[in-house]
Amino acid sequence: MTVIDVDGLRVELAGDRSPIVDEISFTVQAGELVGIVGESGSGKTTIATALSGHFRRGARHAAGSVAVDGTDMGAISSKARQDLRGRVIAYMPQDPTAALNPALRIRRQLEEALTAHRIGSNRAERRGRIREVLREVALPDTDDFLSRYPHQLSGGQQQRVCIAMAFICQPKVIVLDEPTTGLDVTTQAQVLETVKTLCERHSTAAIYVSHDLAVVSNLADRVLVLYAGRMAEFGRRAAVFNSPAHPYTRMLLSAIPDPKERKSTHVRTGRTPAPGEVIDACPFSSRCEFATERCTLSDPPMVEVGVEHAIRCHEHETVAAVPMEAAVSAPRAPDDRADALLSVKDLTASYGTNPVLAGVSLDLFSHECLAVVGESGSGKTTLAKSIAGLMPAYDGTVSYRGRELARGARSRSTEERRSLQYIFQSPYRSLNPRKTVGQAIRAPLSHFFGTSEAEASNQVAAALERVALPSEFARRFPDELSGGERQRVAIARALVTEPDVLICDEVTSALDVSVQASIVELLEDLREQEGLALLFVTHNLALVRSIADRVTVLDRGTLIETGAATEILDRPSEDYTRRLLAHTPTVKSGDATGTILGDSGPDGGRNGRHSS
Repeated sequence: MTVIDVDGLRVELAGDRSPIVDEISFTVQAGELVGIVGESGSGKTTIATALSGHFRRGARHAAGSVAVDGTDMGAISSKARQDLRGRVIAYMPQDPTAALNPALRIRRQLEEALTAHRIGSNRAERRGRIREVLREVALPDTDDFLSRYPHQLSGGQQQRVCIAMAFICQPKVIVLDEPTTGLDVTTQAQVLETVKTLCERHSTAAIYVSHDLAVVSNLADRVLVLYAGRMAEFGRRAAVFNSPAHPYTRMLLSAIPDPKERKSTHVRTGRTPAPGEVIDACPFSSRCEFATERCTLSDPPMVEVGVEHAIRCHEHETVAAVPMEAAVSAPRAPDDRADALLSVKDLTASYGTNPVLAGVSLDLFSHECLAVVGESGSGKTTLAKSIAGLMPAYDGTVSYRGRELARGARSRSTEERRSLQYIFQSPYRSLNPRKTVGQAIRAPLSHFFGTSEAEASNQVAAALERVALPSEFARRFPDELSGGERQRVAIARALVTEPDVLICDEVTSALDVSVQASIVELLEDLREQEGLALLFVTHNLALVRSIADRVTVLDRGTLIETGAATEILDRPSEDYTRRLLAHTPTVKSGDATGTILGDSGPDGGRNGRHSS
C-alpha cells in the first residue's frame, strides 16, 4: 500500500522563484523505510518538511504534489494540515533539546500530543498509552521517570522520548531528520533498532534523512541521493551501495571513513551550485572526473538503469564500467616528541555530588591529533570544556606550554584564549541568530587582532572558502543555513584566530561525509603546515582511524586505555573499547543488513515512482 506519493515536487525561493528542490518524485509503501542522503544544502530537509506541508521562511511550494495516506497536503487548509501532523504524519527533528519543552515534565509533553488529537476517552486511557509507548522505546514507564524534566535525561533518553512522541499517536508516516547525529555509537545502535522495530510493528512508512551513509546502508530499504536539489540516484539499497552509477554517489561512498583502515580524506573539489541557482548543465559537472562536453551543455534526464534503479547522468554507462577503489593512506609517522604543548594532570570534576571525571591525565603535542572517545556520559565534553576554561569547577591542572592555565577562560590572557579555540557540537546553538555569518567571523578578528572591518571582509571570504562555503554566505543569517553549513561557519570562526590548539567537540557529527572529508583534510593540512594540535572529541571511531595519531578512551569518567590509534583500533585491550568498535556502523552492501540491525525489513519487490 502506497502511503507517501511525491510527484514532481518543486519548492522555490519566494523572491526570485529559483528552485530549492525540483523534479522530486518517489513513493513509499507501508512499513518501508526510504533514506534520503546528500550534502548540506542539497534539499534533504526541504523535502522532509514538505511532506507535512511545511516550508521554511523564504520558500514556497511551486509545483507538484505531496500525498500522505491519500491526502494531497497542498490541497487542504492549514487547519486540516495541522490536524494531520502528529496523528497521520509525525516529524522527529535532529536536536532533541530543541524539540522538547524544558519547562514541562515528560508526562505532560507526551499527554499533550494525545489530547491535541483527541486520542483516548479519558486520562486513564491516555496515561496507559503513554506507559505503553515508553516501554516500546525501552524507557522506564515509572512515575519517577515521567515526572522528570528533559534536562534530567541523557541525550539518548531525550532522543527516545522524541521517538515516543512521534509514535504515540501511531501515525501512518514518520519523518526522521538526522535523529542520531549527536549520539554515541552504542546509543545510536539502540535508537536505530527501536525506530526500525516500531516501523515494522506498526507498518509505518518512514523517511530517514541523514548524511551518514553507513547508517542508511544498515537501515533503509531504498535510498534517494540528492545533489543541488535534484535526484541524482534512486534505488534499492543493494543497487545503490553495490553498483552506484552516479559519480556523486561514488564520491560519497569513497569519502566514508572505515574503522578497519585509514582511508584518504581527499574528495574532488569544485563548485557546488548554491541553493536556488539555475544552471544549464549537469550541476555536478565541475566536480566530476567523468564529465564530457555534453555534461556542460545540458542537464541530464532521470533514466532507468536497472530494476528499481534510476539515475541522472549522461555518462552513467562509462561510470558503471569503472570499478570503485578506496584510496588507502599510510598511517602518519610519529613526530619526534618534544615537550607537550598541552598537559592535563589528575583532572577530577563533578556536577554537584555526581562525579564526572576521575583523575584524568593526558598530553597533547604540536602537529598531533589526540582523539577522545567514549559513550554519552563518559566525561568527554566535560574534559574538553575544563581544558578550554568553560567549566572552571575542577581539581587538577591544565598547562599550556609548561604554564598552568587559570581555570576560567575569563581569567586567562588574550593570547591564551586565542591559542586554545573550542568548536561546539551543536551548530544550532553556537551561532548568534541575530548576527550574520560575516559578523560572526569578523568578531574574533576584531577582538584578537584589531582587524578593521574593511580588512576583515577579505579574511571572512577566505575563511568561508577554507570550509567549502561561498563568500556570499557572509550576508546570511544562521537560520538561512543547514545544520552542516552552520557547523562549517563555526569551524571557520575558530580557524581565523590562527589557534595552536583546536578543541573539536563532535564537530563533524552534523556534516555529510564529503564535507567531513574536506574538513578533515583542511585540519590535516593545518597540522602539517602550521603545527596545529587537535583534541578531537568524537563518537565516530571510523573517523578516528582517518584523523587521529593517538586515542584516549573514557568510560564513566575514567581513562581506561590510551595509545596509538592503530593499536587501540586493531588490538583494543578493554572489552568496553571492543564494544564501541562493534557498534560502529560500516557500509553494508547487498540486501543483508549489518551488525547494527536485524534484517527484518520489507521485501525487495516494491515499486516506487522516481523522476521521469
